[in-house]
Amino acid sequence: MFSSADVPREHYRALHDLLGALTGEEFHARCIARDRAFRDQGITFSYGGEERPFPLDLIPRIVPSEEWAVIEQGVTQRVRALDAFLADVYGPGEVLRDHILPRRLVASSVHFHRQAAGVKPINGVRVHVAGVDLVRDAQGAYRVLEDNLRIPSGVSYVVENRRTMTHVFPELFASHRVRPVADYAAHLLEALRAAAPAGRRDPVVVVLTPGIYNAAYFEHSFLARTMGVELVEGRDLVCRDGVLYMRTTEGEDRVDVVYRRVDDEFLDPLQFRPDSLIGCPGILNAARLGNVAIANSVGNGVADDKAVYPYVPDLVRYYLGEEPVLANVPTYRLDDADERAYVLERLDRLVVKPVDGAGGYGIVIGPHATDEELAQVARDINADPRGWIAQEVVHLSTSPSYVGDRFAPRHIDLRPFAVNDGKRVWVAAGGLTRVALREGSLIVNSSQGGGSKDTWVLAGQEPQREVVAETGPLQRRPDVRPGSPLDLGPVMSSGQQQQQQQQQPPPC
Repeated sequence: MFSSADVPREHYRALHDLLGALTGEEFHARCIARDRAFRDQGITFSYGGEERPFPLDLIPRIVPSEEWAVIEQGVTQRVRALDAFLADVYGPGEVLRDHILPRRLVASSVHFHRQAAGVKPINGVRVHVAGVDLVRDAQGAYRVLEDNLRIPSGVSYVVENRRTMTHVFPELFASHRVRPVADYAAHLLEALRAAAPAGRRDPVVVVLTPGIYNAAYFEHSFLARTMGVELVEGRDLVCRDGVLYMRTTEGEDRVDVVYRRVDDEFLDPLQFRPDSLIGCPGILNAARLGNVAIANSVGNGVADDKAVYPYVPDLVRYYLGEEPVLANVPTYRLDDADERAYVLERLDRLVVKPVDGAGGYGIVIGPHATDEELAQVARDINADPRGWIAQEVVHLSTSPSYVGDRFAPRHIDLRPFAVNDGKRVWVAAGGLTRVALREGSLIVNSSQGGGSKDTWVLAGQEPQREVVAETGPLQRRPDVRPGSPLDLGPVMSSGQQQQQQQQQPPPC
């Protein structure tokens, strides 16, 4: 908010002045109104097995239009490159033959599924929805922290945070030209319908959820409701002769598109885990035959594997012939002996992450770790170098947050959401700003005690036009080389509940 002590940045000045006019009691009353609204609407997440209101800090994050233009361009570019990478990896494999990244790196990824090889999406899109986590470094530049291309969560809180803020602080919106976020569901539904099999005039779209015990169930029901489509569980679906149907009280209806919120391993017991009770047998074969679209596609996790992350700038150059708009955080590949030796000597100054981790679990922040924790992670790295990466500590930007009964700086990141309909990539004007509410913490995940902020993208002086990127089939330039290395039914059994809880990480 501040460029220097007590000097607010220009785009924060109106907010600063308005908040300064409130007394502590008045601001606390707004917090009570926020909590009441969240409870009444059931805006929750599962934390430690307990449903809690999702923490929303009432001080919004404001992004000026010129900054957002860079984010929008960079996220769009990254989604296009990673979508092309997935089509290549599960198709001709040119990126591997050209040694842009090692074949063993892809083959050893736990999220690389050979069952997905040869499954061609109907409209060529594999990444229908993406969430790209960004941080601002000490110089104020946005950097990509990680990509989320499987089942990225959190967009429901983006919309609900905005709705709550308009009720709690309506006067703030009178002094700011804030671009809307409520149109996300319409863009998502349009992209899903565009993925339907040819010839289906009125495609049937469903949202597939593991069920009410899943940590992100609120989001699943929210998206189904706002898109006006059915929310189903695996037991509501049946495949027959390579066609997917939904059981209804009036019989079976054919399903054309499944927006699944079930992890790959649990999606189809005929292809993955045979003990899964929350998937639908035969759904992957129906997709292989082109009779149903699965969004996001099976096998996308190989592209957001943290061991693949260091190569993404090269993938942008390889597939698009462009320089990356958004840089990565400096990262070390621990399967490289030299880089591993360098990291092991500096563990107390780096951040170490498991490549398949989520929700902030397993991360060791060297400057904050004990000697025992550092010794243990060193043993883990030596035992499985492929399973870890190391990154330089990024001193995340901070934002004023209301903690306890006072304002204090807290570290934040940003997850913009992109929707790809096969013709263009649309980035919602805003995103989920996550905030580490514990003092000094760099972990913003809600599962680790983090919260969120409403993200305001300010409209420019001229009428805003959607900034989109034309997609469609990508042709790699041969001369471009990389520049650097409704019915929920009865209550589930305990076994089913355990599967739901284990198969997907917490929402943020």
